Amino acid sequence: MNLIQKIEAEQIAKLTAEKKIPEFRPGDTLKIGVKVVEGERTRIQNYEGVCIARSNKGMGSNFTVRKMSFGEGVERVFPLYSPNVDSIEVVRKGIVRRAKLYYLRGRTGKRARIAERRDTRPASEAAKG
Repeated sequence: MNLIQKIEAEQIAKLTAEKKIPEFRPGDTLKIGVKVVEGERTRIQNYEGVCIARSNKGMGSNFTVRKMSFGEGVERVFPLYSPNVDSIEVVRKGIVRRAKLYYLRGRTGKRARIAERRDTRPASEAAKG
């Protein structure tokens, strides 16, 4: 591991100690709390949608979330370790067979649905893992 990778790993460890980042994959529905600055005040705005892509590049890791807003598709890319991302919560897990779900851009309504992934393991094992 070279020097840059070591520094990156230290920074990631420091950021994950402060903020819990859940395990999620494309197809999962996420609720992201985003810090919004309005003048002197800051507030947290929730953004809920389907994760359609994830890119793991150390500190540059990011994920794309798509939601329908008033009949119009809205996509937003969030840096995983950004200080503006307050919280990430997995609302439901989805079954998909692709790493990038860009095909959802051309679909609306029932055609854009993703089946829910159910955990088949016993409750005691699921809590551990």
